Amino acid sequence: MIGVDLFSGAGGMSLGATWADVSVKVAIDLNPSAVTTFRANHPGVRAVTADLASLRPIEIERRKNDCVVVFGGPPCRGFSASNQRTRNLDNPSNWLFSAFLRQVTSLHPDWAIFENVRGILETEGGFFFDRVVSGLKREGYTVTHWLLNAAEFGVPQRRWRVFIIASRHGITPKPPVPILSEAVTVRQAIFDLPVLRNGASLDRRSYRLKPHSDYARQMRKNLKDCTNHLVSRNDPEILKRYKFIPRGGNWKDVPAALMQSYAKLTRCHTGIYRRLKLDAASVVIGNFRKNMLIHPTQTRGLSVREAARLQSFPDNFQFFGSIGLQQQQVGNAVPPLLAKAVFESILLLQILHLRILTPRQA
Repeated sequence: MIGVDLFSGAGGMSLGATWADVSVKVAIDLNPSAVTTFRANHPGVRAVTADLASLRPIEIERRKNDCVVVFGGPPCRGFSASNQRTRNLDNPSNWLFSAFLRQVTSLHPDWAIFENVRGILETEGGFFFDRVVSGLKREGYTVTHWLLNAAEFGVPQRRWRVFIIASRHGITPKPPVPILSEAVTVRQAIFDLPVLRNGASLDRRSYRLKPHSDYARQMRKNLKDCTNHLVSRNDPEILKRYKFIPRGGNWKDVPAALMQSYAKLTRCHTGIYRRLKLDAASVVIGNFRKNMLIHPTQTRGLSVREAARLQSFPDNFQFFGSIGLQQQQVGNAVPPLLAKAVFESILLLQILHLRILTPRQA
């Protein structure tokens, strides 16, 4: 199976596809720093910086019997439940699904996988979700969708994502079976990483402890040190707020006198100033700098590497660009372990489909 990654970002979905033995050939994203990261970690893929909204149909080299999968998810900020102001028909980014459909129409792949946040099911009464499904059906695809929690597939994070799965061969796949009954915890995921200070800027560091969990061993492999140990430098006033927040708490635990810089506290959602729990899966790693997610035991925000671990990126996956761009790449990514589970389910069905066809063709 060969793959085409649309709206690829840093390459989380492509990494999961690769782990499932999909040979990704082309990746496209508008963000130059994300494409730089993609190229560094997927050296065999033709990664292109381009605007899919205006890009002409893609061409790929394919042999007669190649099975092709087109996958990706347009920017999801307009569908997010925490973004009520532009969660509507007037937000241009909410219409980028049409660029995905245009490439599917051109390439006519065996499979198409459209990924997005859970909010796409509800935005404008499901208008955009219905448009994606109906667009794929018009092209002759059999379409189903899955709502999956990344924590059930080895990712130390409670992150729900919608996957719309389309088959050109009339196949209706069932969702992957969860592999874990208990989620990987934040402690298991990041506790071996180095102690850092507010504003830490030394990129490469050695580990603090030996790997203390199966998950940490999976992420580290045989590395002695790793990169992206970068932390946003928060003002002293913000650090004062951090000290009042217990594990699992948020901005509501901060004394009102320290929150006077906020014009309307009622506009603060529950994810702001959230200190992670040690012995539970993380909350969503979205815009973790803007939300100011707090390390469970240290008075600072999360490092890029810690957030990458909570997204299931292995430590040999390196991010490039300014700290803000790296944080954006991590937060926007599809967790690779979740993507791997999705692709493995589809690959199994494709193999069974080919085994059924072969005797008839012979």
